[in-house]
Amino acid sequence: MTGSVVFDPILPWAVIWTLAALGAVMVVLALWRGLSGWWLRGLALGVLLLALANPALQEEDRAPLSDIVIAVVDESASQRIGDRQAQSAAALAAVEAEIRALPDTELRVVRVGDGEGDEGSLVMTALAEALAEEPRARIAGAILITDGQVHDLELAPQMPAPLHVLLTGHEEDWDRRLVIRNAPAFAILGEPVSLVLRIEDQGRVPASAGTSADLTISIDGGEPQTVRVPVGEDLELPVTLPHGGMNVLQFQVAASPDELTDRNNSAVVQINGVRDRLRVLLVSGEPHAGERVWRNLLKSDASVDLVHFTILRPPEKQDGIPVSELSLIAFPTRELFVEKIEEFDLIIFDRYRLRGILPTSYLENVRDYVRNGGTVLVAAGPEFGSADSLWRSPLADVMPVQATSRVTEGGFRPTLTDVGRKHPVTQGLEAQAPEGGWGRWFRQIELSATSGQVVMNGAGDRPLLVLDRVDEGRIAVLASDQIWLWGRGYEGGGPQLELLRRLAHWMMKEPDLEEEALIAAGEGARMTITRRTIGEDPGEVTITGPDGAETTLSMQETAPGRWSVVWEAPEMGVYRLAQGEQRAVIAVGPSAPREFEETIASGDRLAPVIGPTNGGTLRLEEGAPDIRAVREGRVAAGRGWIGITPRGAHVTQDVRVAALLPGWLYLLLAASLALGAWLREGRFGRRA
Repeated sequence: MTGSVVFDPILPWAVIWTLAALGAVMVVLALWRGLSGWWLRGLALGVLLLALANPALQEEDRAPLSDIVIAVVDESASQRIGDRQAQSAAALAAVEAEIRALPDTELRVVRVGDGEGDEGSLVMTALAEALAEEPRARIAGAILITDGQVHDLELAPQMPAPLHVLLTGHEEDWDRRLVIRNAPAFAILGEPVSLVLRIEDQGRVPASAGTSADLTISIDGGEPQTVRVPVGEDLELPVTLPHGGMNVLQFQVAASPDELTDRNNSAVVQINGVRDRLRVLLVSGEPHAGERVWRNLLKSDASVDLVHFTILRPPEKQDGIPVSELSLIAFPTRELFVEKIEEFDLIIFDRYRLRGILPTSYLENVRDYVRNGGTVLVAAGPEFGSADSLWRSPLADVMPVQATSRVTEGGFRPTLTDVGRKHPVTQGLEAQAPEGGWGRWFRQIELSATSGQVVMNGAGDRPLLVLDRVDEGRIAVLASDQIWLWGRGYEGGGPQLELLRRLAHWMMKEPDLEEEALIAAGEGARMTITRRTIGEDPGEVTITGPDGAETTLSMQETAPGRWSVVWEAPEMGVYRLAQGEQRAVIAVGPSAPREFEETIASGDRLAPVIGPTNGGTLRLEEGAPDIRAVREGRVAAGRGWIGITPRGAHVTQDVRVAALLPGWLYLLLAASLALGAWLREGRFGRRA
């Protein structure tokens, strides 16, 4: 129980203070006139003013509240290195025992895991939230059990009591990490691009670590290459991308047996490979209604350099003019088909027939060009079944079809085959068909497919579009010259532009149109794995995590030729995917998460937060500290001990208020003092 005097004035305080000022003037005046009872007058006035202030005695029944200590335990990824988890558990147990031994003190334990995405250790956020849930008047201190690598220092709360850090880890720890300093988002195919990376050592590096390390480099999960590089220096690494689209480059530094972790020894860079200019050679055998289809398609793409030649002399015209004199400008056949053939990304033969312009040796060069990685598209017309057909040239060695010399004249609607519904060149085109189906074509060259994939059929379900891979190259045969009818919108038309665009880009080996591909895309920790195939069920996919653990997942067919599965990655890092011969690499978050950028335990980062609270930082490898009670404002940490500040908080259970004196007593005292002043002045008069 505690007591105190409170005032409940009868008049406003301003009036009381005004009356007090007037009374003081009167007392001074009495003193100046020499009245011997001036002091009794002053006391009488004071009693009257006290009565107006109405003093009362207030008594409170208070119940003391216990002090609260908050312990924040960092359980982020970096705290799982080495024996830090065991250190944290032992330290928390020791703190709990010390707090239990203190009178009227409670412990609140808050555990902090990894932040969302790559936010790192949000220890200060957790501390601020814990403080917000407790009365600040009861907070006697806070203890952080962490490695000191905290990533939200700007959110550190204002502490009403000492804040301490119990540091995990060991002073002898050291670690090696790989840092990508500069990496472009895209690069031009065929041109080297420079990456800047650095290998850094942290902590107490032993002499056995050496001044150089093995760096392994692999692209798209392919065969790795290892080079010896210096440590502690910026390395400029020239890289030439092998293909268009996304290229995944993985770098790995060989782990030392005594370093803290190898989680930061790898890095992944994703660079989008783009072609500077696509060079296409279009050779038109003769003018026809669909000739400009190819020219318009290729010229509409600003990234395409088109070389187009048209043979103007029809084969049936026998005028005796030498072949060498059939053009205004000499046809540079040797330059195009011998000297510079490897510079072209795609060669298109549009209704071309053998007429002596291209010697057999040049066509053999085209055949070899395909086998060595080049691409050829044959858009066939009626000449394809004749004696001077390309099918009867050396190109037949790489063609996936045989001609029957028959030409079908009559309306038919192109359709997709079962393979065509799965193949990325034609997949989904049926969804673009107008009501009633695609418009008809009226001519088709009869072919029989000997290899490759038939993705479209025509009249009588005979092959209309055949795609094939030959060694390193690709070849396609379109068995009609009337795709231009779709472009003109005849009978509703069809997806001419989309089909030809896909076909051209598949021929030029765009990764997005590969028929066999394993693709992984990440959004946060969620990984979407897609398998594109023209075959049957591709089977399970095996995922190898950054810690080496393997996970096997089954995939579901979501569309013809597409199988997928969604998986939540348990942690950030580099994941390798394998399914049959297909391989893929994906980085969930950064390859080396923020938690592993700096792995050496240190209290330096937290020092600006700890210092103003009079707290301290102690290493757990030296043993768990004692906990003592210290007065507010005193140093709260020393060798082997930390302090908390008892707050003496309480809750008021009952309040009783009683007047200090009854009103009649105030009146009696004032009257007595006034009477005394009158009697004294009447008896003694003024002072001499």
